[in-house]
Amino acid sequence: MPTLTVDQVDARILKGGSCRSQEVVDAGFAAGDSVIALNINPATHTRLPRYIRGKRGTVAFDHGVFVFPDTLAERQGEQPQHCYSVCFTFQELWGPQASAIDCLYIDMFESYIEHIEGAQP
Repeated sequence: MPTLTVDQVDARILKGGSCRSQEVVDAGFAAGDSVIALNINPATHTRLPRYIRGKRGTVAFDHGVFVFPDTLAERQGEQPQHCYSVCFTFQELWGPQASAIDCLYIDMFESYIEHIEGAQP
């Protein structure tokens, strides 16, 4: 993905675009997998929300392969990877006083999650 110059930004925004990659990448996760969001604190760009870090969830859906924005922002290449919709219960995120029936779906790149030890992949 080429770097945009300032005079190209307005035209690109009006045209729209996708960061979906045509590169074939094996998926590390599937719907139903129990995962935990990594508890990372990079000094550089990340799209991993702080309130999700270290929390347990379930992969709901695989959106396919996309350019990884964290590395692209740092000019380390596209590093395409799968992006998953991961479901977190409100109680996992905000404790036992939170609703027991509600959940939040967060789209997360593969680099942000790992299988929960002992859970069936």
